[in-house]
Formats: sequence, structure tokens, C-alpha cells
Amino acid sequence: MKKLSLFAALGILFCSITSFAQEMNQEMTPEMKMWMEYMTPGEMHKMLEKSAGQWKAKITMWMAPNTPPTIAEGNSVNEMIMGGRYLQSKHLSNFSGMPMEGIGLEAYDNAKKTFYSTWIDNMGTGIMFLQGKFDPAAKTITYTGTSVDPMTGKDMQVRETMKYLDDNHSEMEMFTIDGDNEFKSMHIAFERK
Repeated sequence: MKKLSLFAALGILFCSITSFAQEMNQEMTPEMKMWMEYMTPGEMHKMLEKSAGQWKAKITMWMAPNTPPTIAEGNSVNEMIMGGRYLQSKHLSNFSGMPMEGIGLEAYDNAKKTFYSTWIDNMGTGIMFLQGKFDPAAKTITYTGTSVDPMTGKDMQVRETMKYLDDNHSEMEMFTIDGDNEFKSMHIAFERK
């Protein structure tokens, strides 16, 4: 008898919640519906969420064209924050005996249909800001934007690609752009731990 009463109470509660949600949906203005669509994580956020977890990174950097690379290893911890709306990445590595830490933030803006990426680290005091589009055939987000050139204090153009090879491997490549010329300044191979 107690189980029957519990099921009846749950059934009444479910019907009440469903009815309330339908009434709320009918009372929503078009602006409220647009805001709800804007704030609700979607398929692109689920794609970002696949990168959540712990990763090891093999990092190759070039300071200028035709120079030998610096190679390092690092670790990244990625997590979705703010209710699955943003992917936050925390990176630790070591370059030429100097500890390096950085924080990245990736977002997908539902209204603009655009990805955004920011990066800060202890090797500088600026913020890199990029925006880009996803190519589902190539499984790649291609970002463009700016970073600070520490030698001049001016913005420099940057192109970055993030390629999702599978659920456990991805690659990031960064290119520095100078007029019509660009060179690959960084390559990172990520592997899930």
C-alpha cells in the first residue's frame, strides 16, 4: 500500500511539473525563448565536453622560422564549468628549466555560432583572444585572432587549429602571421591519461 501511495504521489508531482513547464513555455515571450536558446548548452558544448579529463601533452615550439625547436612535455586538466557552458583547461609544463602554467577557456556562442578561445600563462602578462569555426568533415576548429608580441608590445596575428583525432587524441597547431607570411610556432599532441 505504501508503494502504491508513493507511486501515486510521484505521478501527481510529475503531472504538476509537466503542466507548469507547459504553462511557462506558453507564457514566454519571443525574447525569453531566444534568451533560453542562447543560454542552453547544445551540441557544440557536448563536443567540447568530450575533452574533459586529464591529458598528457608533447609540446614542440619554434621561436622563429628555420630555428631548432624546443621540446617539452606537460599535463592538462580540462573541465566543463558554469553548467557545461565553457571548457576550462589548466596546463603545467617546464620550458628550459622554467616552470610554465597556463589557463585556457573555450566557448561556443549559440547566438553567433562561433567558438571563442582565450589563453593566459605565466610566460607573459597579456591575453590571447581567438575566434573560429568548426569544420565537421576535418573535425577541426580553426581559430584566428591576436596575441601580444613581447618584442614590440603590439598585437600580432595568430592562427590556431584544434583537431580532434578521436576521443583520446587531439592536436593543436599555432601559426604566427606576419603580413602574407606565417610560420608554425607550436605543435601540441594531446593524449588522454
